[in-house]
Amino acid sequence: MSDPREPFSPGDIQGALTGGVPMGRWKEGLLFKGINPTPGLRSAANWFPRTEKLAPDEMRIIFMGTAPFIRPGQMNTSVFVQLGNGENFIFDIGEGSIANYIAGGFSLNELDKVFITHLHIDHFGSLPYLYMFGGWAGRWHKPLRVFGPSGRNPEYGTAAMVEGMQRMLGWHMDAFSVFPVGEGHDIEVNEFDFRDNGGVVYDEGGVEVIHWQRSHAKAGASGYRLNWNGLSVVWTGDGRPSKLDEKYAAGADVYITETQTELVAISSGVQGVPPFLGRYTIDTHHTPGYAAGYLASRVNPRLFMTTHMPFDPYTNEETVAEIREHWKGPFHFGAPDGIVVNVTKDDIWVREGILPDYPNSRAPQFDFDSGQLVVPHPPTSREEMQEPFVRDIEIPPEDCYPEDYSPELLTEWPVDSDLVVPLDSMPPAMLQGMGENWRYAQAYKKHINELTVDDDQS
Repeated sequence: MSDPREPFSPGDIQGALTGGVPMGRWKEGLLFKGINPTPGLRSAANWFPRTEKLAPDEMRIIFMGTAPFIRPGQMNTSVFVQLGNGENFIFDIGEGSIANYIAGGFSLNELDKVFITHLHIDHFGSLPYLYMFGGWAGRWHKPLRVFGPSGRNPEYGTAAMVEGMQRMLGWHMDAFSVFPVGEGHDIEVNEFDFRDNGGVVYDEGGVEVIHWQRSHAKAGASGYRLNWNGLSVVWTGDGRPSKLDEKYAAGADVYITETQTELVAISSGVQGVPPFLGRYTIDTHHTPGYAAGYLASRVNPRLFMTTHMPFDPYTNEETVAEIREHWKGPFHFGAPDGIVVNVTKDDIWVREGILPDYPNSRAPQFDFDSGQLVVPHPPTSREEMQEPFVRDIEIPPEDCYPEDYSPELLTEWPVDSDLVVPLDSMPPAMLQGMGENWRYAQAYKKHINELTVDDDQS
């Protein structure tokens, strides 16, 4: 139709377009109050990496690993917390989970704060990879920060684990010294006394993280609670149900615990674990489904979640039934890998993340407040660490490349000191890719300044 038609009256339009739709007039369905998509979501069904910016007062939780037994569909446990101020926090970094961080569109050098609940390998197995490749991929101007509990003996604490990891990585670390390093091989270890229940392990920029001990057969297992901007998330790590969980997790917006379902005999046949070994492991190390629901009823979070569990059809409905024995509020699995939770003061929403199988790595992210990019000079060279024989027997490039293709090879580092590049000298595409987080941080600071001005004026 080329000519506009006479519109209906506003009352008729309102009745036609909103008839039968709640529009805040009544409660629809059985979803709990506050379980709604948060503003700004591109899709209420799925999260697609790097397609959504967090609001300044929003939190996002991504389950990057969800299983005690690693398998192709589930990596070992890792809970990632992003805040609207641009800060990222990793709680446990189990074996294989680093692949999901890459698939999630995060550069390795922006993953610089890791909180480890305990020193079982399925909770820190990806730390060596993040340490080495994060340093290679641009973590040149800050150390990797690792937080974790002490042990009853010094050799069983987080500091001793990191020291042993660095010894294990000696060859790798030295070999990577032909690249820019700066502070990339530095680790700041923050080991706290596991007995200091309620102690503050992190307090910076309005973010607080507290810890408490968990009963996980051996002393030195901890749970964490992150508080920021009136929001909070708890990750208990592994352990038996405890009154300390009830105390320190109370009232959290999102309460996450591990759980094991009471299907020991069936799981034995499915997983191949002898039933007596499964029963003994649960009863000395873990939180049964009934106990998880009981604790949730005491903690009373806005949303209760469970992870560190096999995500299998034969267990899932049983797990829900056991949890519902005590907990009648909002519940969702923190599994399989890629589950995403957006949290504001008004709304919480859970989606499935779409993580590609063959992602491209994101460009390193840098703070450009100084107006320049500084690339540290490599500490060493091939000549210093490699015997000349193996270089002398390399096949000459001209024997490999076609006649019409003669690239300029970069076999020696091109400058003899730190490379300092003003922003106006950087290729635009490079500046665009490497400065994305920096620009977001600038926008957040502007937002905070505007709030401060508004408060002063009022």
